[in-house]
Amino acid sequence: MEPVEKAKHFPDKPGVYLFRGARGEVLYVGKAVSLKNRVRSYFTGARSDKVQALVGKTRDVECLVTGSEIEALILESNLIKEHRPRYNVVLKDDKSYPYLKVTVQEDYPRTFLTRTQPRDGARYFGPYPGAAAVHETVRLLRKLFPLRSCRPTRFRQQRPCLNHHIGRCLGPCSGTVDPERYRAMVQEVLLFLEGRHAELVRGLTRKMAAAAANLEFERAAELRDQLRAVEQVLARQSIVSPGREDRDVVALARDGNRGRAVVLEIRDGKLLGRHILDLQGIAERSDAEVLAAFLKQYYREAGFIPPEVLLPAPLGEEQGVIAEWLGLRRQARVRLPVPRRGRKLELVRLAEQNAAEARVQMEFERDAGEALAELAAVLGLERAPARLEGYDISNIQGAHTVGVMVVFEDSRPAPAEYRQFRVRETAGAPNDFAAMREVVARRFTRAREEGELIDTGRLSSRDARFYRLPDLVLIDGGKGQLSAALEALRETGFQAVPVFALAKEEEKVYAPGRSAPVPVPPDSQALFLLQHLRDEAHRFAVGTHRRTRSRESLRSLLEEIDGIGPARRRALQKAFPSLDALKGATPAELAAVPSMNRKAAQAVYDYFHDAPAE
Repeated sequence: MEPVEKAKHFPDKPGVYLFRGARGEVLYVGKAVSLKNRVRSYFTGARSDKVQALVGKTRDVECLVTGSEIEALILESNLIKEHRPRYNVVLKDDKSYPYLKVTVQEDYPRTFLTRTQPRDGARYFGPYPGAAAVHETVRLLRKLFPLRSCRPTRFRQQRPCLNHHIGRCLGPCSGTVDPERYRAMVQEVLLFLEGRHAELVRGLTRKMAAAAANLEFERAAELRDQLRAVEQVLARQSIVSPGREDRDVVALARDGNRGRAVVLEIRDGKLLGRHILDLQGIAERSDAEVLAAFLKQYYREAGFIPPEVLLPAPLGEEQGVIAEWLGLRRQARVRLPVPRRGRKLELVRLAEQNAAEARVQMEFERDAGEALAELAAVLGLERAPARLEGYDISNIQGAHTVGVMVVFEDSRPAPAEYRQFRVRETAGAPNDFAAMREVVARRFTRAREEGELIDTGRLSSRDARFYRLPDLVLIDGGKGQLSAALEALRETGFQAVPVFALAKEEEKVYAPGRSAPVPVPPDSQALFLLQHLRDEAHRFAVGTHRRTRSRESLRSLLEEIDGIGPARRRALQKAFPSLDALKGATPAELAAVPSMNRKAAQAVYDYFHDAPAE
């Protein structure tokens, strides 16, 4: 039965409908108060270009009846997340956005970054715009609240780690921590993450006063220091609302089919942070439609929903049902006002200023796309390269030779994809050509091995580190380095990967099979992009070499200390990765390192402080 005929038999009830393509893939998911009327409207009357394209690709349509419009909204949100339909407004790559997880279901909870949200009873906060924001939050929490950070395997060893000895963990693994005290601290962490800072400060103040009244002066001093640290953090936050309310402020930035949503988080009257999340599929849709789609996806898994969300425009017919759904999630009323004057309007304008900055960034990215297209034209590539990899070698007279791989995705650095290699074959001999050949060969050998594991089901593509292949490889150097890289690609069976070299000083681009450099205009965006990739590889290589040399120097120094064998050297280097960190450690901190004891710790301390051992 044709979709238009099938839609005539849909019930006049609320629910969710799905448009499917020729292969059964979900093209679009929508909800309706009346499935029959809503779905029939797609096939009759005036239609936008986007709706015409959707209907033209639709080969089947189905519906799911729900008990109410709220249930339809929830089901619609779940199906969009599951299928990520092409014609829906969706959070771009929302599965990769990081969240902060608090394992409240465990006896002794901990906090860490995660990108998945299984229904395991834990609390999740986010999504955050990037992993760096989560790591910074986790570092701050561990400074303010000494929760455990160890994994379950380490926790079961029942031996306090270094964090306990330096006051960064209460050491619940030892069994000496009062569970009620630990659980109370977890509640303080949740208050902090939810932005309920006034309640947190009042609670800490009451506990400090109670401890002092009970003559528990050491405990009172601990609480005093914790309270001061929390207040110092809060003092750095901007007060944007004297009424001390909790609210979010939302604004949009649009650029063709792409967009970004800006969310300002205001808790207790203070601006805590700004989230910027990418949207796609927004062309030919009104601000109301885009806002409604974003709110449903963003607050579907948000760790905290404020009582008020300020909007730059009304949501149209969905305003009431979205507010009702948010209220069910919050278990209290949630308002969605569109301010027209006063302080709330100023907050919306502040969010719109942030959105304007996001729009400028999108325009820059569009320019970057033009640079990629120009690069493809200049270098003779079939299409604009999406993933670029740059390689460089760093050493001093052949010592501590390292190689690096840096990655640009859509012309922007992707630090999570960077890799470093300790060169083995040329150790002690300055041979950049051989080192380059080894690094490139190891990278693509790993790609082939991971591909075989993925084909046999023994490795998922999500866990692979080298499986993704580049659209372009850039070597830092001249013809010699380029020839070495080409040899490695031929040996590993990846000779089809486009590879070029960019020599320093002369800034000439060399290609395989050409004696003369590729004519790249000196003031072009294409050359600028190649230079940026080459310079980033050089920066990362120099930094990696410096860290490697520092670790080797530290290992050499530790070898001179009596009683410090290989196991203790490895443990000390893991606990104190730099020489300055090791020099600054106290004997107690040194003794807390696994495999160390007081005598060995004192020997290390005396060695770096010129104190003769007895």
